[in-house]
Amino acid sequence: MDRRPTIADVARRAGVSRSSVSFALNDRPGLAEETRRRILVAAEELGWRPSRPAQALSRGRAGAIGLVLARDTDAIGADPFFPAFIAGIESVLARRGDALVLHVTGPADEDATYRRLAADRRVDGVLLTDLRVDDPRPALTRQLGLPAVVVGDPGGAGGLCSVGLDDRPAFAAAVRELAALGHRRIAHVAGPQEFRHARRRRESWQLAMREAALPEGPVVPGGFTAEGGATATRELLALAPGRRPTAVVYANDLSATAGLAVAQRLGLTVPGDLSVVGYDDTPLAEYTHPPLASARADALGWGAAAVRALDEVIAEGRSDDVALPPAELVRRGSMGPAPGHAATGTPGHATTETTVRSE
Repeated sequence: MDRRPTIADVARRAGVSRSSVSFALNDRPGLAEETRRRILVAAEELGWRPSRPAQALSRGRAGAIGLVLARDTDAIGADPFFPAFIAGIESVLARRGDALVLHVTGPADEDATYRRLAADRRVDGVLLTDLRVDDPRPALTRQLGLPAVVVGDPGGAGGLCSVGLDDRPAFAAAVRELAALGHRRIAHVAGPQEFRHARRRRESWQLAMREAALPEGPVVPGGFTAEGGATATRELLALAPGRRPTAVVYANDLSATAGLAVAQRLGLTVPGDLSVVGYDDTPLAEYTHPPLASARADALGWGAAAVRALDEVIAEGRSDDVALPPAELVRRGSMGPAPGHAATGTPGHATTETTVRSE
């Protein structure tokens, strides 16, 4: 058979009506057991498989969830967080044959994209990522009757279910260990401050600096990009010796990796002259030279948890907020004693990976 077998083909092979086939394949009562068995054998012999669109239509569902990313396509392709996050989504959807409808759009078209998804009933619900300050999307999805889950902290979820984690333990551990290694000038390369998670990471770094009784070092924008991280690092390393940081905590691994490379090109050693800490603990982090210390946030697990929460919202109309395990510092070779501070066997001067939990 050159085409995909249909219910009619199964009916002919089993010698029954199409309605009987539908009853058997959907496990509905009303058929003799022998008839049901004959139909299932015929379906197996023909290689019949259910049509996902037809099943979704019969259930009144699309069999898909939506993810709208209002970012530049190059930025998405370069950011290692999103492939891992999407892989986590697919780890749940693939098992049941549902689909992820991904839209990459500009901020000006974002509102219209959600409206089209709702009007066309192409998705059963959406995940809202990259939540911005005063983000209109939680209110928009409620207005559209489109089930939604916020990927981020509940403070900006507008009453929607949120799936997020606490950044603070990782930043506290990083600053505390850097301080123990003699660092007093610790800078931060921040993500775009219109994003709530970038702002929260900056605030977490500021809180950690206060808790360590350290003067707040310089903060420069890095934009979550390699180019932004490189530019920010050059700016920091051009400061006068008395102001130049001896350690930099970056808002993500992409900017941190670029910053590490810039420092080395300028003739500095890492961690001898400069300690570098990233965020996200992407797979590349342990393969840089030296391996990059970072905060592990488990993007794959985050994606899977977000889908499961959205499933509950779709089925029940609501779901409780989900607090994932806090981000943890993964200490690697890019952290070391401050220049002039003798190594005393502290755990920070290690080249092997160690995960640090902050209570």
